[in-house]
Amino acid sequence: MGEIDDAIERADREAFTRQPPKTLQARINFLMKQLKTTKAVAQEIGVSQRSVERYRKGERKHPPKAIAERIEAAVRARWQPQVRKRRQQQAATATGITVETRARFGYTAPVGTTDDGRFRRLTVHLPPTYAQRLFDARTTGASDQQMRQIIAEGFKEIYFQDSGSRALGLSDVTLNDIDYLDLDY
Repeated sequence: MGEIDDAIERADREAFTRQPPKTLQARINFLMKQLKTTKAVAQEIGVSQRSVERYRKGERKHPPKAIAERIEAAVRARWQPQVRKRRQQQAATATGITVETRARFGYTAPVGTTDDGRFRRLTVHLPPTYAQRLFDARTTGASDQQMRQIIAEGFKEIYFQDSGSRALGLSDVTLNDIDYLDLDY
């Protein structure tokens, strides 16, 4: 996963109205409800069926760290999908998405102006069309670079060009060397 994917995941987790199960046994039981069989759960988290049965009965409570992380990721991926979907739909149609980042921005500018890329810390609210494009790109398996370009285009229009009232000669804004990136919707 790339930086943009991680940021979307974090934003999705913030949408949870209830916290996911905390204990290993509860997590395994949740996965059993979702996937129906111990074989399917075992394949999902990369262990044997017998291990799943032990976790489920409480005979084994402390799996290796890598397996515990896979169990947690599998639960989070399936936790409250309707809540996530509703928030994303709202962002894509009405509220938009807020991007907070510290990154190096570069751009192509007219002769006589500086086009040197430099680090900027920005918090910009992008309109719903950019949220929709970002979610669509993620759904179709776009690369992190393609999703960065969508955000860069939004920054170009909203921040650098102030929705068409300045810097109209500016083109090709790029988002590089991301220090951090956070999304909220």
